Amino acid sequence: MVQQHDEPQARRQAAVRSDDVPVNPIHSPTFGDVVARRLGRREFLKGTLAVSAAAGAFAISPMTLLGGCAAEPASAGGHFDFPELDAGVDATHHVAAGYAADVLIRWGDPVLPDAPAFDPMNQSADAQERQFGYNNDYIGFAPLPIGSHGSDHALLCVNHEYTCQELMFPNYAGHTAQTVEIEMAAHGASIVEVRRGDGGKWSYVPNSRYNRRISTRSTTVVVSGPAVGHDRLKTTADPSGRRVIGTVSNCAGGMTPWGTYLLAEENFQCYFGGELAEDHREQSNHRRYGLPDGEYGWHRYHQRFDVGREPNEPNRFGWIVEVDPYNPAATPVKRTALGRFKHEGAAVALNADNRVVVYMGDDQRFEYVYKFVSQGRHDPYDREANHKLLDSGTLFVAKFREDGTFDWMPLVFGTGALTPRNGFASQADVVIEARRAADLLGATPMDRPEDVEANPKTGRVYVMLSNNSKRKPGNTNAVNPRGPNPHGHIVELTPEGGDHVAIRGRWDLLVVCGDPKNPDSGAQWHPKVTADGWFTDPDNCAVDNRGRLWITTDGNSAEATGRSDGVWALESEGELRGLPRHFFRVPAGAEMTGPMFAPDDESLFLSVQHPASHGEQWPAFGRKSTFEDPSTRWPDFQPNMPPRPSVVVVTKQGGGKIG
Repeated sequence: MVQQHDEPQARRQAAVRSDDVPVNPIHSPTFGDVVARRLGRREFLKGTLAVSAAAGAFAISPMTLLGGCAAEPASAGGHFDFPELDAGVDATHHVAAGYAADVLIRWGDPVLPDAPAFDPMNQSADAQERQFGYNNDYIGFAPLPIGSHGSDHALLCVNHEYTCQELMFPNYAGHTAQTVEIEMAAHGASIVEVRRGDGGKWSYVPNSRYNRRISTRSTTVVVSGPAVGHDRLKTTADPSGRRVIGTVSNCAGGMTPWGTYLLAEENFQCYFGGELAEDHREQSNHRRYGLPDGEYGWHRYHQRFDVGREPNEPNRFGWIVEVDPYNPAATPVKRTALGRFKHEGAAVALNADNRVVVYMGDDQRFEYVYKFVSQGRHDPYDREANHKLLDSGTLFVAKFREDGTFDWMPLVFGTGALTPRNGFASQADVVIEARRAADLLGATPMDRPEDVEANPKTGRVYVMLSNNSKRKPGNTNAVNPRGPNPHGHIVELTPEGGDHVAIRGRWDLLVVCGDPKNPDSGAQWHPKVTADGWFTDPDNCAVDNRGRLWITTDGNSAEATGRSDGVWALESEGELRGLPRHFFRVPAGAEMTGPMFAPDDESLFLSVQHPASHGEQWPAFGRKSTFEDPSTRWPDFQPNMPPRPSVVVVTKQGGGKIG
């Protein structure tokens, strides 16, 4: 394993971007070679994608060949109307013609009223906890005033997923106590008040009473749900098992109907080091989550991140955290009923019967897709009561079948194999070891389930499957048809009867990503896909307020694809189903995350994460990026400023709806 203090960029690529060794011992398909029989019967009809297979292997379809030849724009009748952006890589960001893309807030910008100006040469943890954090990811939009549906005034709720030390710190040569403190302060979340002013330009309010920083270093977070107070959550610092300091690796997230903000804890394993005795009761549990990883080195400076000294501390991470952005004094809450795994996000759907459904992906190769269904019902007139909805309900995991159906299997203590005989003594054990519980129920191992979003206009649900280079050709199945799968695909779920609470439904492949001109890629797009339109590695997605699907990516690179990550509009209905169109691209080395539309669809907020990373993968730069020598100094382009992860807001020139 590459150590962070020697090769931090390689560590990030290997561990956080999930180029890691899968930890799920169950790699075999759930339904075997019968997959080929189903896929062989499927046809391309009226723009619906087809996938064909023989003897369990992925085959090229006629539409792939058509897609490789087509280069003309889509004909009229689609849902999107903007000139497609050229694919490519350079030092700055680009948006489709007719649109403006303005930097709204950057790493280090003041968030709290007493925050100092950003000084990259003289950073401190105290300053960072008052400034906008690093590597912004998910963006939530909470309209102001509370309860309104306005689009010009809001709180932005922004996750800060991880840090890139070699780009953050001058003359970085490895961990020190000071750099670790700053990293911990840079993780977590920022809540900032924003306004759209004259001319349609957005700005943020540095001295707002709502502004808040949540960090791994100092923020108190309480635990709720079935695991609260459980022995496996008790530590030296917290013998109650009820209070945790901080949240970490906050990737995507979600907003609830009652206006709270959900932060997903993803790659928490990276922060724990040390050694645990082989006979310790948590050994197999930690191993199932890839612990201890130790790549961040925090365990050398903080006892709580050393599994040998605090073996229960990892059980306090990997949850969904709920925050009330309208109340800066409210304590964030880890909602353990939603299960513990590497949460990519938490997309909330309000069912017709007012039960709340949360869709979630476990972002690692060969992991699972989950949903949570609340026991109680949303009350639009009682916001306080709604705060308890995510503490009681049923957690489910998905099992996909070869006939195009899928089942949601309940992860409930006493059900099936989830009994004391298999080491589960209560529902607390089930949620703490959600992965193992899902293993025992025979859930379908997927190709890195990332964001999962529900379309409120159609009732369908979209699962981003980013990639899986570890899947073997003989280990494919209907819903994961390529082995290996370096480019990812998108699965569409249709709940039975349009009911998000239903335990059955149907699934289909929306697109299979990759270069359609490469006959070995197995890519599946609409035949009119252009040379600029295709993408790889779908990561996050958003459904705008007209029900249209937008995709952001993490994995396109100058070296591998000749293009940056960015935003693509994707047709999901009608004769152009499966047709992507390129809208936005990030600067060299960056990843595109956090797409969020304002309610009027006239503003699109985006997170540009880790600009300048992996400089060696951009032939025009050709070497590793550092603080002193980055591949780009986006967004400031000043010699005294390093590259800075930032939130960008896209608007239409002259006003109007996006797309």
